[in-house]
Amino acid sequence: MIHDNVEQAKKASSCSHQPQNDAAKQQMEMEAMIKDNLAKIKNKIFVLSGKGGVGKSSVSANLAIALAKKGYKTGLVDVDVHGPSIAQMFNITELLDISPDTKQLLPKQVNENLSVVSVQALMQDKDQAVIWRGPAKTGIIKQFVGSVAWGKLDYLVIDAPPGTGDEPLTVVQTIPDARGIIVTTPQEVALADIRKSISFCKTVKMETLGILENMAGYTCPHCNQHIDLFKSGGGEKTAKAQGLNFLGSIPFDTRVVESGDEGVPVMTYEASGPFKDAFEKVVDNVLKQFEG
Repeated sequence: MIHDNVEQAKKASSCSHQPQNDAAKQQMEMEAMIKDNLAKIKNKIFVLSGKGGVGKSSVSANLAIALAKKGYKTGLVDVDVHGPSIAQMFNITELLDISPDTKQLLPKQVNENLSVVSVQALMQDKDQAVIWRGPAKTGIIKQFVGSVAWGKLDYLVIDAPPGTGDEPLTVVQTIPDARGIIVTTPQEVALADIRKSISFCKTVKMETLGILENMAGYTCPHCNQHIDLFKSGGGEKTAKAQGLNFLGSIPFDTRVVESGDEGVPVMTYEASGPFKDAFEKVVDNVLKQFEG
């Protein structure tokens, strides 16, 4: 079930050139592996958005770090096949290893409580374009759930590409008890798209933890004037109108950009400040729904 590179995984995910019995056997084996792995993972958080550019991946990365720092065993899986960024955010430059005993992929250990998997860590060339159709993407996502040695986890955070296409649908079908966090920015063009994400969650009957408003204002470091870069309050208004929880507003902070490029998410090290304080409130609001 494990393949040496993405091209093998791509070919293996298509049943058209396999004998029917072999394809059915492989599918049954994968489903059994997925079921076994998911039984060891207590809570699953699916981070999604209606459009790109709202900071969904940075939210996923910092959420995973924050949970790990609180002592929770946490896994982070990047299923954005065409635009993976989690590997860069954690400075993962080496390929994933394979366990000689179980033949499962070994996630990269960021610290004692956090392990990460990304399609980027299966590619020899990080700039290589992944030109796949639906079946190939479905296959690799299922492998990231079933063929990875996640072990026992308190939380698995899933970072998906924006929109409501193959990848989000595969996540929901593969991890039916995942609960969603919808990320947006305050302006209407983003809010219009997250309403589609809300509709997606309702259609596939996925429980939604709430809406998180990202990049909600910026404080000038020179004059301390607050600037609403993308308006303000839209995420909270949308949550109220849709009957969803509002998880909080996160301010725009250049340190998030810098830390992502450096491969160390800002929640790893930042002392108390506007971003960290706001993000901690979001994490607390998420945890209350799992622990309350």
